[in-house]
Amino acid sequence: MKLSDFDFDLPDDLIATRPASPRSSARLLVAEGDVIHDGTVTDLVDWLQPGDRLVLNDTKVIPARLSGLRHRDSAQGAVAAKIEVTLLEPRADGNWSALLKPLKKIKVGEDVVFGEGFSATLVGISEGQGLLRFNLAGDDFDAALAEAGAMPLPPYIAAKRPADAQDKQDYQTVWARNSGAVAAPTASLHFDDALLQALAAKGVEFTHVTLHVGAGTFLPVKVEDVTTHKMHAEWGRVSEQAATEIAATKAAGGRVIPVGTTALRLIESAARGGEIAPWEGETDIFIYPGFIFHVADALMTNFHLPKSTLLMLVSALIGQDRVKAIYDHAVKDGYRFFSYGDASLLIP
Repeated sequence: MKLSDFDFDLPDDLIATRPASPRSSARLLVAEGDVIHDGTVTDLVDWLQPGDRLVLNDTKVIPARLSGLRHRDSAQGAVAAKIEVTLLEPRADGNWSALLKPLKKIKVGEDVVFGEGFSATLVGISEGQGLLRFNLAGDDFDAALAEAGAMPLPPYIAAKRPADAQDKQDYQTVWARNSGAVAAPTASLHFDDALLQALAAKGVEFTHVTLHVGAGTFLPVKVEDVTTHKMHAEWGRVSEQAATEIAATKAAGGRVIPVGTTALRLIESAARGGEIAPWEGETDIFIYPGFIFHVADALMTNFHLPKSTLLMLVSALIGQDRVKAIYDHAVKDGYRFFSYGDASLLIP
């Protein structure tokens, strides 16, 4: 299975830099078997049935991008260097792993000041990443980060424009509640309160799970034999209540439909024994063609990068030839791609 099998041509002007407004007005491509339908996200009410269960990732994106100054005394006097920090994940000891640019401008033991009363000390460097110890913790840290940080927009958006205040609302789901992600579960960004109420009135049910999406979700696949690719591990949790709800839907003949590849990867991680069960830990599950699904009956997801693990995942669910036809249609019909783009509902 070659990396080139998952390549396609994508015009640059189809990469969305802002989301649709309102959220649920985004376009929705529905692929049911061999048939493709075009509509909007509000049409989900017509495509879902009473007894279907949407699985929602309730992770909350932190404003993980920080800009600070490192001060150092020298023979010429005090010297300041601008340091850009992207937080990656918290460690058990309270420190944070992070990307620092330029890393060569800071030494272990030096401080980076992000604002009045908010700073971090570089306590270690490993494999191109820094380990930071902040001067604040708990609610004080959360408040300072909310004030000083910017949303960690994906590289393909950040290359076109910087994050701004609007992104703190746009790049967060309406049900986000467990802080820890540095990337959004973007299929979920299409939902607003009105759509959720309409789906509930239809008889669609909801289950919340948590997968803290890491920056590794944007890492490119660099091996030609995709089966040898190693995924970045991410922390997730499927509660006993969530597992019970999903199992009940399966037993009753309803469909379990994760919203986003993160929710799908998590519930399939919790079902490697064949059935869904409560689960908590780090998952590096890699889903590519040939994977046996135990839980997901369909998937709602955005349109993904060429040669990405996410494109491999949707190919595993509905087949490589089907994905090629769907993406050809999406490009020709002007669907908007990636995190702030349009959505698809894929029904095998």
